[in-house]
Amino acid sequence: MRFWSNSIGALFWALTLVGVLAGCHQLPASHCVACHVGLEPASASHTDCIACHGGDAREPDKKKAHGGMYGPRNPSAPPFWEKTCGRCHPYQLERMRGNLMFTNTGFIKNIQLTWEGQDGHLYGTQAQQLFDAAGEPLELKDVAQLNNLAGELYRKFCSLCHVGMESHEVWTGSHASGCAACHFPFNDNATYQGTDVAMRGRWPHSASHCMEPLPTNEVCLRCHNRSGRIALTYQGLNDGNNGLMPVSQAFPGPELISGVRNVTRIEADIHHQRGMDCIDCHTSRDLMGDGYAYENMYLQTEIACTDCHGSATERPRLAPSQREQTEARREARSYHSAPPLEAPAVLTAKQRPYSNVFFEQGQVIVLGKRDGQRHVSKVITGTPEHRIAGHERLSCYSCHSAAVPQCFGCHTEYDRSQPGQDFIRQRMTRGRFSETEDYRSLYPFALALDQRGQIAPVTPGCQTFVTVKGRRGQPETEEYVARFRDRQQLRFAPFYSHNTTGRTVGCRECHANPVFVGFGQHQVVAGRVEASLLCEKADDKPLDGFQQMTQNGIQAFSAIVREHSRPLQGEEIQRVFAVNQCLVCHESGKDVIYQQKLDYGRLLRSAGQRSDGGCEPR
Repeated sequence: MRFWSNSIGALFWALTLVGVLAGCHQLPASHCVACHVGLEPASASHTDCIACHGGDAREPDKKKAHGGMYGPRNPSAPPFWEKTCGRCHPYQLERMRGNLMFTNTGFIKNIQLTWEGQDGHLYGTQAQQLFDAAGEPLELKDVAQLNNLAGELYRKFCSLCHVGMESHEVWTGSHASGCAACHFPFNDNATYQGTDVAMRGRWPHSASHCMEPLPTNEVCLRCHNRSGRIALTYQGLNDGNNGLMPVSQAFPGPELISGVRNVTRIEADIHHQRGMDCIDCHTSRDLMGDGYAYENMYLQTEIACTDCHGSATERPRLAPSQREQTEARREARSYHSAPPLEAPAVLTAKQRPYSNVFFEQGQVIVLGKRDGQRHVSKVITGTPEHRIAGHERLSCYSCHSAAVPQCFGCHTEYDRSQPGQDFIRQRMTRGRFSETEDYRSLYPFALALDQRGQIAPVTPGCQTFVTVKGRRGQPETEEYVARFRDRQQLRFAPFYSHNTTGRTVGCRECHANPVFVGFGQHQVVAGRVEASLLCEKADDKPLDGFQQMTQNGIQAFSAIVREHSRPLQGEEIQRVFAVNQCLVCHESGKDVIYQQKLDYGRLLRSAGQRSDGGCEPR
């Protein structure tokens, strides 16, 4: 009898344990499952409905059971995340507070710079006291208090693209707020398609109740399909064709995305072609922050091409073998497979170990976080084509970008006679924005010095012509070009398009085409470069460039934004074009003559008439 009793007891506890591990819908004495039949478990470690959602699982009455819920749809939303996700994950929550995807400080700062909205303060999506990378206190003011055109533009036009704000009315571009923005992703029309009968087809809602610990590329695409469009170009998509010609089944095509835009196919990034996800390169600190507050995304991002591929002179840097309890090893536990414990980890540009990149048998291995696929990274250190004298400042993506999205001539109208939704203040207020564009291009693209002193691609950022209408619809300004650095000028910004290719821009093309140094589409006439795509505010200046060359020399008339960035200057441009004399015979970048510094003075002197040995290295 005692044996029977003990057996029954053991069976009872075993069944109880199985129910707990199976998910929240198996919890005993919970009325949640009476309505939510078939609800998917969030994960094996998130088994208690109340721990995340709040409410009262023992209350049979729906209204009373839902009383005190967090959200109630999304307990990870910022108003609740301290009581929900943050209780178990305080380290991740503290990182998220200063994360640029939440604060949007860089976004707001750059809008202030280019829309005459600077007032000496830094703003975020909410007021916060944070710390900068040096450990010094950093105050962010609430962007709801930025009462100028820059603040209006951000709140009404840009603010849905941050993880503190839910967006649920954008086809292919909707997302939840808070942690759920990435970890409980929406589908294209933000409807629930899981197995909970009571919730099936509900909108707005995540596609499933299952947590996604490792976000897919489609999650990134929900936000990164605008502005730089890096999620589009990475996957080989271009939204430059918006003719909306009907195709099969009467839909515009070949594929419709947010904003009633067509996307067509272009060459995808080589990493995407090899089966790599965004998160295989980007670390969790890139995406969730590292606990510090940064003023621009390039400061928060910790990865670089040279981490895995090396530079011309230095191989990838390695960390010693890691202990089991390091942060990188803990993160790797959620991957399809983890790197070998004894393998040295490759270091990021900020000298932190990658959790999925390691050195094994003389090779750099990048491990796919979601699928476990092993990718061998080609190390280019010491190869002659990467040791060309004079290319020391050249960024990897100056040569290896197949396409750079460029949108020229952005005409923005702000009409105070019309109401517009202020997404931060969460109400309609006076003032509605609308915009049109002049011209799109993917290639060729201009090069300039970026914020790190490297020569890099630039894209319009922004070429804005502003029209403001008053409360009665009367024009107050018309096609106004905002002041930047004390004068009215259009702007370009350094940019990495995430459209890397294994082959490069041809040497002859880059050294012979004035587009690459900022002259735009052009004709060369009698010692000067004449623009052919003109700015409507100045018929002697190109819309798609930022340089002019006349018989009086080279002059930059548009700005390159970001700190310390600038266009290439006259002497630098002369050197670029002087190399053409060498390329007639020495076409390959591997040629030995390019391993030593060229005598540019001799080349320039012989530009009109070639002399013997004019291309010999000095």
